[in-house]
Amino acid sequence: MKFILGQKLGMTRVFDADGKMIPVTKVAFLPCEVTQVKTIAKDGYNSVQIAALKKNDTKTKQMKVMEFRLDDIDGYKMNGKIEGNQFVAGDIVEVTATSKGKGFAGTIKRHDFKRGPASHGGNNVREPGSIGAQQPQRVVKGRKMAGHMGATVTTIKNLKVVDIDAEAMLISGAIPGPNKGIIRVVSK
Repeated sequence: MKFILGQKLGMTRVFDADGKMIPVTKVAFLPCEVTQVKTIAKDGYNSVQIAALKKNDTKTKQMKVMEFRLDDIDGYKMNGKIEGNQFVAGDIVEVTATSKGKGFAGTIKRHDFKRGPASHGGNNVREPGSIGAQQPQRVVKGRKMAGHMGATVTTIKNLKVVDIDAEAMLISGAIPGPNKGIIRVVSK
């Protein structure tokens, strides 16, 4: 399994040999090093924990730490470097990142509710309507209501690595999150 932490730089486009346009997202490799190696004997599962700094950050700032579960942890040791050159063009990857936050949103924007009647004295034009029956005399958990929208961990699968160099890679399609956000790239 190949994995690394990267920083989303933004979207662009490239053209293949036939002249077809491919939308891509540019992802810069972050300098990653192994901070912990877990084994089945000691921890109950195999995994490698890596830490990365954003570009132009110093060691005093907060590092991003993520853990990757592996079947085989041979070859990983403490303070070992994880390089981006393990990926090649044509690899199929899955990307995990935190999506952009949208703030507080009403039910129409957040859950695609429909508007109420606007004429003949209707006063519930953008309100959610009824939220429950007489029993159980409470709001049931999971009820779709207004609230915070976005800023959730999102995974996009089956993306293709279009091009790669020493510092960054181009991944086909869109990746969640803002530019300069930390993303997790995994290829199996």
